[in-house]
Amino acid sequence: MFSYRHGFHAGNHADVLKHMVLVQLLEHLLQKDKPFWVVDTHAGGGLYDLTSNYATKSGESESGILSLWPMRKDRSIPEAVRGLLKQVATVNGQGDELKWYPGSPQIAAQMLREGDHLRLFELHPTEIKLLEQHFASVKRGVSVAHQDGFSTLRAILPPPPRRGLIHIDPPYESKDDYRRVVQTLKDAAPKFSSGTYAIWYPEVARREAQQLPGQLKRMAAELPKTDWLHATLRVKGAERDGMGLFGSGMFVINPPYTLYDKLAEALPWLVETIGQDEHAAYTLEAQQN
Repeated sequence: MFSYRHGFHAGNHADVLKHMVLVQLLEHLLQKDKPFWVVDTHAGGGLYDLTSNYATKSGESESGILSLWPMRKDRSIPEAVRGLLKQVATVNGQGDELKWYPGSPQIAAQMLREGDHLRLFELHPTEIKLLEQHFASVKRGVSVAHQDGFSTLRAILPPPPRRGLIHIDPPYESKDDYRRVVQTLKDAAPKFSSGTYAIWYPEVARREAQQLPGQLKRMAAELPKTDWLHATLRVKGAERDGMGLFGSGMFVINPPYTLYDKLAEALPWLVETIGQDEHAAYTLEAQQN
């Protein structure tokens, strides 16, 4: 328990997919002049130093955001990828160096307006300290809690503005996390049926990971008139020993109508750009009711 530190993995291919989708969801919510909430059930530390020992030891960002960073001013790259790179550039200034990688709390914080609200939950004893320090000077619009986001989510829904994005991104270091994702959605979605729910999961050689997309589809089918979108990005084949992350997925309940087309442009481009072997691939599917 509590062995997972996102600093080892910050800016890898899974973060590219996750945060590219997150930026698109936020941009859609920002189109209306009405406030909304963003709830992050597993917020992490907020901001990551890609030159730290954690990041350089794993080197995972080299085949993720570091590969994309030189293209940030290229107008020909897919719009969704440009959106992510714009948010990464926000925390790195005008220079060419890529030192900082924003986690989902920082991306949301720098995109939200006055009147919107960001609620962050984190249980890891080290990550919560980093998260609290990161937002210590922010007095309005952000709340940070040292709590289990799974068990807390239902109690805070629906948000007062009746608009919101729920980001569910556990570490999945325990196989029980997969079960809790599904159960949390079953408890939360009926209370806030109009909300957008974005669930990230790893593609690893584990039965629970392989079963999760199907479980999420069946759960969504039980909700009345609920649309969903499912996208995966695989950068390489699975290791022979069954270890390691070779891809990841995003499952979105109540996605914006624009998301499918944005990802249909971006995902094949990412396969070509950061794919590592002949097994690199993507999937994109959606259900509209």
